[in-house]
Amino acid sequence: MVHHRVPQPSPERMAPVPGAPLVVGVSPGQPELVALTAAAWAVALGGARGAEATGAVPLYFGYADPDRVVETEFPDGTVRHADLDPDQADDSWQEREQRIREFLTRTLADHAGPWEFRYLAGRPDRALTHLARAVRASAIVVGARHPSGAERMREFFAASVAVQLTRHQHRPVIIVPLAVVDWRAPAPW
Repeated sequence: MVHHRVPQPSPERMAPVPGAPLVVGVSPGQPELVALTAAAWAVALGGARGAEATGAVPLYFGYADPDRVVETEFPDGTVRHADLDPDQADDSWQEREQRIREFLTRTLADHAGPWEFRYLAGRPDRALTHLARAVRASAIVVGARHPSGAERMREFFAASVAVQLTRHQHRPVIIVPLAVVDWRAPAPW
């Protein structure tokens, strides 16, 4: 059995922060807080390398459709994707892509910095990692889901996208809280 060494986080692997893009994980129905937080960070990180014109680093929003599979990954972070089950082919992904683009356009109307949206496929942690590598992002921004009921335990054991990202790539992950729990409330499990 051949073992390969997985590159570990280290100062040598850090992406330069000033001027480097941010990758932002989005999903249909997600609150605007994630996009707005990423836009605020983009402005705060703007500067030293290439962001002088707008005062904000580029934002790359990505949605990974779990019902689609990657056929080809391209160097710019885009992918060619196909239906998970070719016998059940459906084009609803195009409508979903359009809704996400429209949501981002409305939400970021006052954001002067550059941004792009990429429709990805497969596991969100892998898709966002590929995009972050391709655009040389300094960090990845995601929203913290607040699952309810039985979903809590399943997510606890399966781990969230944010947790998976921290385990499988070396960039910092900025997690935007989308719901808070009263400290005095009993633990959900």
